[in-house]
Amino acid sequence: MRRIGLVQIDSVNVLTRAHYLPLFSRLGSYDRAWLDEACLRTSRRWPSLMEYWAHEASILPVEAHPLWRWRMQAASTDAWGGMVAVARDRPDLVADVRRAVADDGPVTAAELEARHGRVVRNADHWGWRWSDVKRALEYLFWSGEIVTAGRGPGFQRRYDTPERLLPPAVLAAPTPSRADAVRSLVARAGRALGVATSSDLRDYYRLPAADTRAAVTDLVEERELLPVAVEGWTQQAYLHSDATVPRASTARALLAPFDPLVWTRDRTSRLFDFSYRLEIYVPAGQRVHGYYVLPYLRDDELVARVDLKHDRARRTLLVQAAWAEPGADADVAESLAGSLQEMAQWLGADQVEPAARGDLAGPLAVHLR
Repeated sequence: MRRIGLVQIDSVNVLTRAHYLPLFSRLGSYDRAWLDEACLRTSRRWPSLMEYWAHEASILPVEAHPLWRWRMQAASTDAWGGMVAVARDRPDLVADVRRAVADDGPVTAAELEARHGRVVRNADHWGWRWSDVKRALEYLFWSGEIVTAGRGPGFQRRYDTPERLLPPAVLAAPTPSRADAVRSLVARAGRALGVATSSDLRDYYRLPAADTRAAVTDLVEERELLPVAVEGWTQQAYLHSDATVPRASTARALLAPFDPLVWTRDRTSRLFDFSYRLEIYVPAGQRVHGYYVLPYLRDDELVARVDLKHDRARRTLLVQAAWAEPGADADVAESLAGSLQEMAQWLGADQVEPAARGDLAGPLAVHLR
């Protein structure tokens, strides 16, 4: 987690929750409970990870907390409209919710709504219908006045106070200036990406454009970022001073749609000549490759893509479509079959059901058998 900086959270659970997948891609089979436990305080240890709005909703190392205080302090202007509106129009409710979390936390929005009533304004973006209680909680979370203590039923956030959940040393750490914090975040993005454009660095933590440009200038002067030219790229690129070029790459990994390696689609195209679109929100009849498609990385190329679903009732990993990239080697199906078997075992599935669609479906089915 320190190496890649963060993992994105997403509610889609057709395969498994998005934040578990990047670690599987890098580590292979691991116990997903480890990631959950690292976000929680126990009687013997403080959490090492926390949740906050970074790239999107994300899990990141808890020592990064001071680097996000500038965003927390700007909640009244930078948070989403529904959060800002409830803080402006119903400060009494926000204060009441703050006290309730302090008295009863960890607590979910549903538990507080049972007490205060579910007052719903107009639907928020992405179709969320948040009550005013939920908006108040999210405003307090954005502002850093409350934090998350894992997830409850239905993947709901459980809210608690920073004093009960965050290590005292983190809370006592000095707050850097906004410029210093953004510079540190851009440096972390550069270390995670290796080589990147200014827009890539900005997107990693969804930072303001002007702040990112100033941070890149400072980091170049300090020689932490080195200006370089990348063949085929039209934009200026920057190589992190810690980056190394391996003699060979022997990677083999299924990559989540929200994996930091591919979540910036423009960079994915520049690096791998791979056009990638998440088609969850595309009507079924208009999808090209499938609902939840994972690129397949082998060595230093994206050589295939598969539309996957975990049928938990049947304990089966469904390969709903499989496609090879132009120029992929003939043995890609054999390699992909092995990776799918590994994923199935990790998910607790007993079998992999071959694809019915895609130019790789037939060869993949042979190797799965």
